[in-house]
Amino acid sequence: MDWIIANYLFVLLGIFVFMSGMFTIKQQTVAILERFGKFHSIRKPGLHFKIPGVDKISGKISLKIQQLDVNVETKTKDNVFVKIKVSVQFKVLEEKAYDAFYKLDNPTEQITAYVFDTIRAEVPKLRLDDVFERKDDIAVAIRRELEEAMNTYGYGIVKALVTDIDPDHAVKNAMNRINAAEREKIAAEYEGESERVKIVAKARADAESKRLHGQGIADQRREIARGLEESVHLLNKVGINSQEASALIVVTQHYDTLQSLSEKVNSNLILLPNSPTTASDMLNSTITSFAASHQLGEQLKLKNPMPKLEEKIILKE
Repeated sequence: MDWIIANYLFVLLGIFVFMSGMFTIKQQTVAILERFGKFHSIRKPGLHFKIPGVDKISGKISLKIQQLDVNVETKTKDNVFVKIKVSVQFKVLEEKAYDAFYKLDNPTEQITAYVFDTIRAEVPKLRLDDVFERKDDIAVAIRRELEEAMNTYGYGIVKALVTDIDPDHAVKNAMNRINAAEREKIAAEYEGESERVKIVAKARADAESKRLHGQGIADQRREIARGLEESVHLLNKVGINSQEASALIVVTQHYDTLQSLSEKVNSNLILLPNSPTTASDMLNSTITSFAASHQLGEQLKLKNPMPKLEEKIILKE
């Protein structure tokens, strides 16, 4: 009976020892296994067994990508103090997990030191405007320096990003004023160009309007002259000479003008004192004036003969 109990206890003890030696490793994680205080092996994700009391898990290392934000204050080549924020994405290389665990005690401090060193070596070579324009070059320089240093310790640099550049507050205000002044200058240039285009367009429109107006007046006078010529020609056919015809036309136009004025609403017409013979006197005066003009024209024609067309034009005038 005692022997059965002893065997039963021995089996329970064996099961307990076996179960205590079993352990699991999660995905994206590796474990460092030591035996009697000395490195033995690296265990990857899955179910594993260790000898209780002999083997020991010294630590676990995550293989996930980690991010470290580093804020660095430095000055540029033109003596402007600026704060730069750098985000470094890094991870432990699975094949170098031993180096990552045993060679480097605090990787974040090491990465921070290299970021500070690189930033303070690169930024003082650049002016403030160049820092904004070449931030990608600064990020490449940081990644290059970190890769050369951290690969030795089992860490790989995935990405280095310059996420923020923050100059001194007074410098930012000055930059904003410069930018605003530049934009106002450009706006003024555009406004001036717009005004110039408007002035040129208006001048062209005025010139075209005046040209068309003058052409209209010329056409009007041409048609009036043609109408007068036809009227005189018709009157000549009924025995009225040119002087009498011209005088008749003038009198007719005079009375047509009076009639046109009388048709206008609220129009005022001033008539000079006249007698019953006023119309005939005006006609006689007109005939006399045309006769004198005709005589003067004949004299000028004898001195300087003119083509028939030009004679007609003088007669029309």
